[in-house]
Amino acid sequence: QVQLVESGGELVQAGGSLRLSCAASGRTFSIYAMGWFRQAPGKEREFVAAISSGGGSTYYADSVKGRFTISRDNTKNTMYLIMNSLKPEDTAVYYCTARRAVVSYEYTRYDYWGQGTQVTVSS
Repeated sequence: QVQLVESGGELVQAGGSLRLSCAASGRTFSIYAMGWFRQAPGKEREFVAAISSGGGSTYYADSVKGRFTISRDNTKNTMYLIMNSLKPEDTAVYYCTARRAVVSYEYTRYDYWGQGTQVTVSS
């Protein structure tokens, strides 16, 4: 069982930056592939970024590639998402997720979810 807690979401102006964090409980954090998804009002949950269990492989949605960076520190049981050059269309609730398997782009394949953190980008 893994419990995930996100933090770092807030209101920011377009062009600004934020760092989201996802703290995980449990001693087996390093065996889980991790990911970030987001959901805007009235829209489906969408893939943002993912990282392999060891951190050696990362994956990004085209919409955030070059602006967002995912990373993890397995010694601290924490995953991060650094978001630069934020746009109003990045506004959403951002969710941290984990699965005991390889990375997936589909949210239905993830086993554990955080409660979400709100990111709002004003124009």
